[in-house]
Parts: sequence; C-alpha cells; structure tokens
Amino acid sequence: MRGPHNIWRLIRTGATFERTGAMKVALEALELPPHLRLIARILGWPFKWLGLRGDPSLPPVVRAITALGPAYIKFGQILSTRPDVVGAELAGQLRVLQDQLPPFPEAVARATIEAELGAPIAEMFAELGPAIAAASIAQVHRARLLGGEPVAVKVLRPGIERAFQRDIDAFYLAAGLVETLSPSSRRLRPSDVIAHFESVVRAELDLRMEAAAAAEFAANTEGDAGFRVPSVHWPLSEKRVMTLSWAEGAPMGDVAALRAAGHDTTALAERVMRLFLSHALRDGYFHADMHQGNLKVAPGGEIIAMDFGIMGRIDAYTRRVYAEILMGFIRKDYRRVAEVHFEAGYVPADRDVDEFAQALRSVGEPIFGMEASRISMARLLAHLFDVTERFGMQTRTELILLQRTMVVVEGVARSLDPGMNMWQVAGPVVEDYIRQSLGPRAVLGDLAATARVLARFGPRLPDIAERLLLRLEADAKPPPPPPSRWEPLAWVGLGAGAMALGVALGALLL
Repeated sequence: MRGPHNIWRLIRTGATFERTGAMKVALEALELPPHLRLIARILGWPFKWLGLRGDPSLPPVVRAITALGPAYIKFGQILSTRPDVVGAELAGQLRVLQDQLPPFPEAVARATIEAELGAPIAEMFAELGPAIAAASIAQVHRARLLGGEPVAVKVLRPGIERAFQRDIDAFYLAAGLVETLSPSSRRLRPSDVIAHFESVVRAELDLRMEAAAAAEFAANTEGDAGFRVPSVHWPLSEKRVMTLSWAEGAPMGDVAALRAAGHDTTALAERVMRLFLSHALRDGYFHADMHQGNLKVAPGGEIIAMDFGIMGRIDAYTRRVYAEILMGFIRKDYRRVAEVHFEAGYVPADRDVDEFAQALRSVGEPIFGMEASRISMARLLAHLFDVTERFGMQTRTELILLQRTMVVVEGVARSLDPGMNMWQVAGPVVEDYIRQSLGPRAVLGDLAATARVLARFGPRLPDIAERLLLRLEADAKPPPPPPSRWEPLAWVGLGAGAMALGVALGALLL
C-alpha cells in the first residue's frame, strides 16, 4: 500500500547504506561535490542503527543493495554496466548482481515447477540440476528433456511479487516527496517514471509474457548475422516457469575468457551496439535489459541474448525522431537536432530554437575528437541535465527504456573495448535507417499504408462523410434570435385566451 508508512522504508534505505559503509563508497564513486557528500552523510548518520546488516562477506555497496531487495538490485545491475560512471572497481563488484545472487532452495524450485506445469518432474524432464544462475527475480536450472535435449528452466523467486510491490510503493512516496519539495523537478515527472517502471516489472513477473517476448524477438531477428535467441518450449512454460533451449557460450562479462577463446572483443563491442540500434530503429522492439549477465558468446562467435522479461517498444514516428536526433549529433548539425526536439514537442514552443541549438553544441562538441576512454559519462549526463532543466524539457516516459538501454549497451560495449567511439559505430546503422524511413521509398510506403486504412474503412466512408456534412451544416446555421422581453407575457396571454375559448365552447355545447 502507498502511504506515509513508506517513509520508514526510505529511512531504512539511507540507514542501510550508512551501516554497511556503502554510503561513502557510492558518493565517492559518483563524484558528487564535497558539500553534497557531507549533507548525505549528516542525514544518514543518525539513523545508522536502523539499517539492515546484510551479508558482511560482500563489498559494501553490493551488501546494501542485496539487503534492500529486488528493485534496488535492478538499479545496481544498471550501474554495473557503467564503469565510466561509478568506476571500474565498483562496477566489477556490482556485476555479481546480474546473475550471481544466492539461489533459493532447489526443493522450492521443484515444487514450483510441478505446481505450475501440473505434473511430476520425472514425467517432464530426464534430469533437473541445481540452479546455475540467480538474479533479482528468478533463477535458472539446467535440465534435459525426456528426449535428451538440453534446456534452461527459469523459475520465479517465491514471494517476489510482494517484495517488488513493497519497494515500488516506497519509490512512489519518494517521487511524491521530490515533486512536493522541489517543484522544478516536476518536469522530470518522477511519479510517471515510477509508474512506467511498475508496468515493466509487472510484465517481467509473468513468464508467459516473457516467453511470448522471446518468440517475437526471435522472429524479428532471425536474419541478423551473428545473433541468436533461444527457442521457447511452450508445453513446459507457465506463469512462474519458462523453458528455453540451452544456450552454450562464454558470459560476455568475462572479457578474459572471451579473449582466451579467440574472440575479437573489439568486433563484439561494435556488433552489440549496432544490433541494439538496429532492433530499436528497424523493428521498434528491442531487448531492454542487455547487461553482460544476459548475453553470451557462442563458440562460433554468435551473440546469444537471454532473459526477455524487459522488452521495449517505440512507434514509427518516435523512431524517426530518435534517429534524426542521433544523426544530427553524429553530423554535428545541432540546429537540426534542436528543430527535431521542437517539432516533436519535446521542448516548449515558447523557447528559442537557436539558443537550444547552442546549448546542445556545448554538450556534443566536447566529446567529439576525444578518446572514448577519457569521456566522463557522469559529467556529460550532468551537463545534459542542466540543459534540459534550462529549457523546460519534460521526461518522455515512452523513451525511458530506450534511453536506459542505450546507456547499458554502451557500458557493455565499453567493457569489451574501452576505446570504442559510440558515434562512429552508430553512424552506419542510423544512416541506413534514415535512408529507408525518410527517403522517397518511405514516402511511398506511408502513402500505401494510408491507402490501406482508407480501403479498410471504405464501406463506411459515405456514412462518415454524410454525418460530417450534416454536422458542418448544423454548425453553419445562424442561431435563433433571442426572445423578446414581451414574449413571456404573450405566451401567458395566449394560454389565457385558449382557456377562455375552451370554456365558451363548452357552454355552447351544453
């Protein structure tokens, strides 16, 4: 339930970070100004004794996040892909949150599988081993079907729905407090962001939806060279259990193992980035949780995607806007980038487009020509935040997953090749999409789509046109003249006359 009682949850969050020693580590890793670090420590210190103890064997930040619950673990997974934001050491520590959390008991997993699929384990699997990976929401067991085929069986954690809802309720309270105490933050729409996060999480807690997502993603990417999606075993998949074909390969997070196996990590970095952009722009449907724990590299070099609980969709118009913005940055055409923001309604119309273009130049120019490893993403994001605040831009909830995934994928690519230049890698993919979506062929495609819509409504068009014309005609008629001030008296007189006439006729008839 949402309400003031969630203040306790927020207090305990800060207290847990203070008690585990994570507060100091996190503040230093994020490179916050000294005065902000001091304020955070002063606010957290009095409640230190209320914090959760966590597992003392874990590093401080990992210890705090795992103690606080699954929603916090999700956030930690994102940070684990950003060594340029939190530092290589902390990012490495956070990587255990991707798939190396403590598993729940195997007996519980077996009971869940039998309850969901409605049959004993022995009637469905020739073998079901212990958990080989465990994350915030579920864990994965390696198994063999009765016919001998190796598969991966994913099982939701017990009580995960309630745990997530508890965290999300606290996040709603935090968003409400931020909006109340800082009116300027309302343009970022914190409550809408949390609502979007909640909808994503709810879909992730139903493995039938994840199975459907895996099947759709596999169909969309069937022709992508060097990329593969495991197939779904539908008879062995339900709300809390999902069975996929086994994916053999080295974890993408183990860069040393990839190099030892002879894989070109620079080529892999570029392929990860280009595949993501291709899926987002070409298909409008992309894997929105592409951290290292959800990616493997097959012996033949194919990238294998896993865990399809969080997928993103963007419509055709938004894809074109996003592509034009990226292309404008790549070409350093900041005026066009500014115009696209105004055309899409991302910036209030009363702001000056030239000033906005100049502000965008101040964000983009410093990163061009600079070695990728020297770019501080934390400072870049801070600068971009200042620009959006100055021009009153609101958070676009439909772009949250896209923006977040872009950050995660770039982090994955940088872990494989720290010197990768994202703009150079993205250029060919974006240019190809723009040629296909904004050129003459795209115009013809739009006209054809419009014609198909008109054809579908063809039998109803005459009726629609007639109703529209009648409405226009009614609107065009002059309004009736206002009643005269004597009109009420005239009606009274007419009524009295009619009554007298009726009385007279009655007398004659009698």
